Amino acid sequence: MPRLLYLVTSAREMRLADGTPHETGFFAEEAAVPYRRFVAAGVDVVVATPDGRAPHADSYGLQPIFHMPDEDEDFLGSITRTFAPDVDDIRLTLRQLTGLGLGASRRIVLAMRDAGTPVEEARSLVARAARTAWREDRQLADVLTDDGLGSSLTRAEVDAAVAAHHAASQAISDSLAAELAAIPGFQAPVDLSTMSDAEMGTFDAVFVPGGHGPMIDLADNPDVTRLLQILHRRNATVASLCHGPAALLAAGGRDDGQWLFEGYRLTCFTDEEEDQTVAGQLGMPWYLDTALKNAGAVFDDAPSAWVSHVVVDRNLITGQNPGSSDAVADAVLKSLAAL
Repeated sequence: MPRLLYLVTSAREMRLADGTPHETGFFAEEAAVPYRRFVAAGVDVVVATPDGRAPHADSYGLQPIFHMPDEDEDFLGSITRTFAPDVDDIRLTLRQLTGLGLGASRRIVLAMRDAGTPVEEARSLVARAARTAWREDRQLADVLTDDGLGSSLTRAEVDAAVAAHHAASQAISDSLAAELAAIPGFQAPVDLSTMSDAEMGTFDAVFVPGGHGPMIDLADNPDVTRLLQILHRRNATVASLCHGPAALLAAGGRDDGQWLFEGYRLTCFTDEEEDQTVAGQLGMPWYLDTALKNAGAVFDDAPSAWVSHVVVDRNLITGQNPGSSDAVADAVLKSLAAL
């Protein structure tokens, strides 16, 4: 049975560029999804934090906007693909994806269908309205009502569909929080600082989920240096997701004096994506994307922001953003021959 160290930040606060304290921690989806996948595959998962304190789920990552039901998310993807003649030209910001009510598109189409509008006509109307909302930064419900694209639906019926989408997303978020709370290792993690070199060497892989926390307590942690040096010498899998690659900055050097991962292809949460988050808009103290490039990484990001993207180079596996959670888990399980 492969053995994996699940290294989670225990940070709870970060200082913004102006010195203001800001809540942080781990990002719920990035911690829960890979953990679930690893355990289901029979991997022996040991949860650790740098100081043995229980990790904290950043409340930002538990907002319902980040937990859209799969069927709503898939439908939205089919709608956003109509926004430009070439899919590579479509650019969606976090606000456009989560702040304009576009996630309710599927439910609005179904409400139109139930009110007597043919489903293809309903889909066409919602696609037109969504495109307008995207271009003009307007709420989808407002466009449907004010621009006469809501077919026979009243504003109250449109709002009901949006509310149903929000409630379903909130239910997923609540379930995720409960799932994390039920994981014993997240309540009483191993203290990395007390782990001997020999103990570290018993692991076949390390995985670091994201959230801004790793930038606070993993990026210059001497025990993380020790861990990565030991595992890298054994060619063990080193994997991280989103802001988790901040831990790689603590990797130390090779015999030739270069950074341990000099010249490796990798990815992480990009500066473009960061600038769209609440913390990014308030002012980040530093940017992970830039720091990894400056350290010597060959940066490899997706063609556009918020797209699932995973990079595998030798024993190093990195994922770009929360949407890459499943894909990075797949890559880790494949590296462990557990998929």
